[in-house]
Amino acid sequence: MFAIIGILVVSGSVVGGYLMVKGNLSILFQPAEFLIIVGAAIGGFLISSPPKVTALVAKSIGRIFAAKNPSKTKYLELLTLLYQLFSKIRKEGLISLEADVETPQKSPLFKKYPNILKDHHLIDFICDNLKVIITTNVPPHELDNLMELEMETHHTHASIPAGSINKVADSLPGLGIVAAVLGVVITMQYVDSPPAVLGNKIAAALVGTFLGVLLCYGYVGPMAANLEHQVREEAISYNIIRVSLVSFVGGAAPQVAVEFGRRAIPGKEKPSFSELEKAIRGAK
Repeated sequence: MFAIIGILVVSGSVVGGYLMVKGNLSILFQPAEFLIIVGAAIGGFLISSPPKVTALVAKSIGRIFAAKNPSKTKYLELLTLLYQLFSKIRKEGLISLEADVETPQKSPLFKKYPNILKDHHLIDFICDNLKVIITTNVPPHELDNLMELEMETHHTHASIPAGSINKVADSLPGLGIVAAVLGVVITMQYVDSPPAVLGNKIAAALVGTFLGVLLCYGYVGPMAANLEHQVREEAISYNIIRVSLVSFVGGAAPQVAVEFGRRAIPGKEKPSFSELEKAIRGAK
């Protein structure tokens, strides 16, 4: 929603400011130059990107307009789920979680938290590391290193779309110059025309540079930044799980372990100690 508002603000500000000084809006309408810039940018992206990267970028475009930042409610659900998992281990032993982590979609415990369950990457991260704990007597520091490696790998993979879109954004000003130069080449064919005609041709050529810079800094670049922010937000949930699991394996009580995880949440989305305690009591 905010991305759509941002696009409208950028477009309205540029066009509105241009019209305020009595600019001729029809001059800015240059379909040929738009085709040159956008078409060359897409072509360059396809040249530089393997099919796997292309698919990732195409899939991520919708997230720019539809994704929501994790809320305090989601973090509370994640912490409460971890608390219940740890409590079950303490009461019934590690083996009691085997069925839950093998098929989390069928687990009564996981089903209590649909917002977490629908994030299959997060669920896989939880279940895979619990399987390690169940099957091996892994020391806390080794588990921490293992999860940190997995988080780094996931972060690198999740950052691919933002990096690819950012490279496209970087190419747009240069492609705008290409369109402008082609416009100048066409203008030179009318060098013996009256000043009014020549001026119109030069103005049309300069629109190429304008479009390239506007698309880069007004639209495509901010889209890449949006995806970068989303990747950083996703990393918080993984860090909560890592801190909580390492603390629990190190011998902390379930409530203490999730309190460690709570400390990994930044900003206003961080639930208070009392809010976490209330959520845990409600889950018992």
